[in-house]
Amino acid sequence: MRESSDISTVSAPLVNKWVVAITVMFGAFMAVMDLSVVNVAMPHMMGGFSEDISSITWVATSYSIAEIIMISMTGWLSTLIGRKRLYLFSFGLFTVGSVLCGTATTFYQMLLYRVIQGIGGGALIPVSQAILRESFPPEEQGVAMSIFGMGIMLAPAIGPMVGGWLTDNFGWPWIFYINIPISIVGILMVWTFIHDPDYLKRGVQKKDWMGILLMTVALTTMQIVLERGERENWFESHMIVMGTVVCILSLIALIYWELKIQEPIINFRLLKNLSLSLGSTMGLVFSVALYGVTFVIPQFTQNLQGYPAFKAGLVLAPRALMLITFMPIVGRLYNHVEARWLTLIGIIVTFWSYYDLSRLSLAAGFWNFIPMLLIMGAGMPFIFVTLSTVSLSTIPRPHMTEASSLYTLARRVGGNIGYALAATIVSRSQQIHHVDLAAQVNAFNPFYIKYYHAALNIMSREGFGPQELRHASRALINMVVNRQATMMAYNDTSLVFGILFLCTIPLALMLPRRR
Repeated sequence: MRESSDISTVSAPLVNKWVVAITVMFGAFMAVMDLSVVNVAMPHMMGGFSEDISSITWVATSYSIAEIIMISMTGWLSTLIGRKRLYLFSFGLFTVGSVLCGTATTFYQMLLYRVIQGIGGGALIPVSQAILRESFPPEEQGVAMSIFGMGIMLAPAIGPMVGGWLTDNFGWPWIFYINIPISIVGILMVWTFIHDPDYLKRGVQKKDWMGILLMTVALTTMQIVLERGERENWFESHMIVMGTVVCILSLIALIYWELKIQEPIINFRLLKNLSLSLGSTMGLVFSVALYGVTFVIPQFTQNLQGYPAFKAGLVLAPRALMLITFMPIVGRLYNHVEARWLTLIGIIVTFWSYYDLSRLSLAAGFWNFIPMLLIMGAGMPFIFVTLSTVSLSTIPRPHMTEASSLYTLARRVGGNIGYALAATIVSRSQQIHHVDLAAQVNAFNPFYIKYYHAALNIMSREGFGPQELRHASRALINMVVNRQATMMAYNDTSLVFGILFLCTIPLALMLPRRR
């Protein structure tokens, strides 16, 4: 696979590449972490705002909608106002949104402030990736993407842990206040060390208002459908059916319109590049599986094991440790091993960890998670670093920000699908296993009879009367069946996402060879 000639002919950046790398990672890390850090604080927000679980999830949804729209517009906006200005404006708006979120006193204030924060955070990820790609020479592109991967992959792993500790010790507003000092340092570093190169196109002749409208409608309805689908029982709900129809029609219209005009808000023409189209497709599937299992593990530990928020986040620490270890290793290997083989190694190793996750039992403790999460943390860098590098490897530098936006958009859409798919599989699988297990609760099952009499003896020694024994034993059996069914549903979800990884093997074999 040959790097674009544009990459090798542009003069080196004036600022040291490692300083640039540290600078841009501030913004990317904060934007990604705020997707996951809020999840562990939602139960506390429910009490503070007097809202149910169905409503409080809009705190996450509102941020996601605003962010994904801004990701799509990043390439166009960087041309319109300049990339450095866009980065500084976005970082500043993200910081203001964080302050406002921490001060919110009503539910609707929180939703508005999360939209502001999401608008600010959306451009930080693709711009950071584009700047990193341009700051490192062709032979160090793998290293650049390993640095980028450390921020992007560590943030979802660290987010629940940090959010849980802050929420348990200081209250949920501090998951937003903690952004402020980090963001201020990041803004000052961007102002000092980041500069727009001469080859970037500046200014647009005609603003693409129709593209902005169609894109906003398509991405907003898609996010709402994915977020609310399981709660509304999917296509049995008129709202979900209408939302899906509007999403599909507006998406088709958006693609047609953007391919027709000269200065589109989303440059779909770049997907003619095989490396970008393959990398984006695999990145979407990778994000589906990654965010799906990120949903499952905290649910398992909190709902079935009774872990507090901080301990549930701490379970993911081994994965973060291995990510830090293997990201730079894979970045170095990229120049010596074909991308397809690196990706295949990542797929197989990650599937191994997902398969282990699909065999958990209710007896699993904190230490049982460590081996499988260490394996997962070792496998994921082989996929993420390789795809992030190969996707943009043959893109000319003037189009790097647009291409990075497309790749980031694919991963964010994949993450949203992953959350929705995980919630659906858990819910449906739980119902199926509950029916199967309940059928085994009968007088002809010797295991049930033995368990039932043991439970009666324990409750009798605790002083339960005959009438109380009858009700308590039934409640106990129902609780056991529910817990077992839920555990089996989580196991099914891990296995489905593991198989999803294996389905990307044909795409991995299609990755271009390095020439």
